[in-house]
Amino acid sequence: MSDHELKPTIDALIEQEGLPHNYAATVEQTILPLVEHIVSLRKAKGRTIVVGVHGAQGTGKSTLVLFLTKLLCDHWNCPTASFSLDDIYLTRAERQVLAEQVHPLFITRGVPGTHDVKLGEGVIDQLRHAGPGDKTPIPAFDKSHDDRLPMNEWPVFEGRAEVILVEGWCLGALPEDDSALVAPLNKLEAEEDPSGVWRRYVNQCLKSTYQDFFSALDCLIMLQAPSLERVLEWRTLQEHKLAKKTGNAPDEGDADLAARDLRIMSDQEVIRFVMHYERVTRSCLQKLPDRADALIQVSGDHSLSSPHFRTTT
Repeated sequence: MSDHELKPTIDALIEQEGLPHNYAATVEQTILPLVEHIVSLRKAKGRTIVVGVHGAQGTGKSTLVLFLTKLLCDHWNCPTASFSLDDIYLTRAERQVLAEQVHPLFITRGVPGTHDVKLGEGVIDQLRHAGPGDKTPIPAFDKSHDDRLPMNEWPVFEGRAEVILVEGWCLGALPEDDSALVAPLNKLEAEEDPSGVWRRYVNQCLKSTYQDFFSALDCLIMLQAPSLERVLEWRTLQEHKLAKKTGNAPDEGDADLAARDLRIMSDQEVIRFVMHYERVTRSCLQKLPDRADALIQVSGDHSLSSPHFRTTT
């Protein structure tokens, strides 16, 4: 595929997403090699493939998936569907029941246990086996209302997908040993989960239903953040930029992070927010680089390295 043919699409996406013009170099260095890898894998498998994109918050998963989807569909004649783990969150009502029956921290979406993985499996299965005229509704979650959209508002994918892209911050995560769960990892766990009920339930979900879901992946791409500390820095900066853009001050009153997308968080709320994800994020940063089929390092300025493809023996 020539650069001349791709340039209009790449330029349009860069403008649409408000990315710097030099992101075109990232497309050349990082994204196009991934496209070629995915196309080769699809050809080798001779069937629909499922590609996972893992990355902590702020690593650029959604942007990467957008570019991959558009390029594969428009320039490689490879019908590609995509959705995020965010799209298959349990509904607000379902998380309310989980919070009442298991642990109050489950009202906050994000950790394993707060997704409807059976829904995700069903979508993948439907996309794999769809006929030419079949239509597959793709789940969608409205963060501004902290709830899943009604099915009649979901986007629809027509026909069979050759590639299915699934992105998520905990995609491919492995459970920890039970012994690692005994001691609290941070202030949130120590003060709000002192008996370990919440973190044990999260870990049990990772051991069972989530591993079943992850087993559908034919390829795992990892966007590797430098550290959890840098993720916290990125998330805090994002809130500061949002506050400056909107002219709003952080709301110090509501500690329920389930409504976090409706307002700007204070620095302390961001710290508490990231604590929900700390245990699984640290585990992923340690364990997944050696397991990922394609590893991309994300620098402190959000620039992406060339992908390092794992060799199989």
